[in-house]
Amino acid sequence: MSVPAAPRRAGAIKERRREELVRAAFNQIAEHGFEGLRTRDVAAEVGVNIATLHYYFPTKESLIRGVVEYAMARFRSTLAPHGSPAAQLRNYLRAVRKLLAEEPALGSVMGELAVRSARDKSIAAIMTEMYGVWHVTTRGLLRRAVKEGHLRPELDSDGVAALIVATLTAMTLPTMTGAPRTDQALRQLERWLGVSGGRGGKSSN
Repeated sequence: MSVPAAPRRAGAIKERRREELVRAAFNQIAEHGFEGLRTRDVAAEVGVNIATLHYYFPTKESLIRGVVEYAMARFRSTLAPHGSPAAQLRNYLRAVRKLLAEEPALGSVMGELAVRSARDKSIAAIMTEMYGVWHVTTRGLLRRAVKEGHLRPELDSDGVAALIVATLTAMTLPTMTGAPRTDQALRQLERWLGVSGGRGGKSSN
């Protein structure tokens, strides 16, 4: 049975309003840092009152979770579902590098939350969950590449996934954003894995 048009429209409006609030919070963190995040300012940017914001996000923690989910969706957008697993891995590393260069606010927000998580248990829990999902996704890509013979069979997919996530995370830290050594590290990862060529074959090293 199809959903009536009115409830569909209402659902779309609610989803759009939720996304607007998340983007406003994201912008606040990018511009003013985590300490500068004020829920009243977020509500004002969207043009709603604080009660409406609390309807969508009862706590500041739930709003932060929405920001992290938005950031991770941007990172997921760099995963191309076509090509060999090795080519996907190579393209993923390059796409993340390009994404952070083109959207510096993304790195700023992730860096702010990473630093804040050292002093805030609730944010630490959200970030740990995010890194866990990121790790599992990367590990799956590596395992498929090993299975299809594109990477060395003895490769420790779990350990290498941790290395890749740590390297990409470092790119969001204030002192590393745009640093030449970060780009150098990612290119070295490509060479070490043997995916730096056009077809992403095994390394000859």
